[in-house]
Amino acid sequence: MTAETLRIHPDEPEPELVSQVAARLHTGQVVALPTDTFYGLAVDPVNLRAVDRIYELKTRARHKPLSLLVGDVTQAYELARGVDSAFDRLAERFWPGPLTLIVRAGSKLPLRVTANTGNVALRVPEAAIPRAIVSCLGLPITATSANLFGMPECTYANGVREQLGDKIPLIVDGGPTARSTPTTIVDISDGGHSWMILREGAIPTHEIALALSH
Repeated sequence: MTAETLRIHPDEPEPELVSQVAARLHTGQVVALPTDTFYGLAVDPVNLRAVDRIYELKTRARHKPLSLLVGDVTQAYELARGVDSAFDRLAERFWPGPLTLIVRAGSKLPLRVTANTGNVALRVPEAAIPRAIVSCLGLPITATSANLFGMPECTYANGVREQLGDKIPLIVDGGPTARSTPTTIVDISDGGHSWMILREGAIPTHEIALALSH
């Protein structure tokens, strides 16, 4: 298999191309596409065979939940349960943007996506391409970085082709990603009074603390 490349405009994604990508995801294919940080591997998270394929490609530990990209805060509410004011504050302040929030997963998500933890990592990206695809598909998409275990994350489609070009059917080329720093990951699954930064990335810890202190 050699990955096909589909060029999509990064700021104004062409609707007909976006629906082609959504159709591929709908049939269970893995698609690499740009997010606002790195290129990511997208699948329909409800398709368990496609989810398994991501873990195989990444040789990713099965106990790590997959990060999901959502179109807006409303969609995030539909996928989470028991969220409180900490979620509201962080989402209002930093979304769309490079912040991943770990919350309790609602019943719509298969346990396998949560890696049987019952938690899910959600993000509303700034990048227009993934948001358009989520909107067209009507579902969130996975967003784990499109790189092989131990290899660097990719900020260009060519990097993805070099690492994964013979393993996936489609690479969406939306030009270079806007950042080369990963998202900041904040775990608020135990409620906002006990929050924990699992990875400091594009948003510094003090900004998170400030947003939560009001």
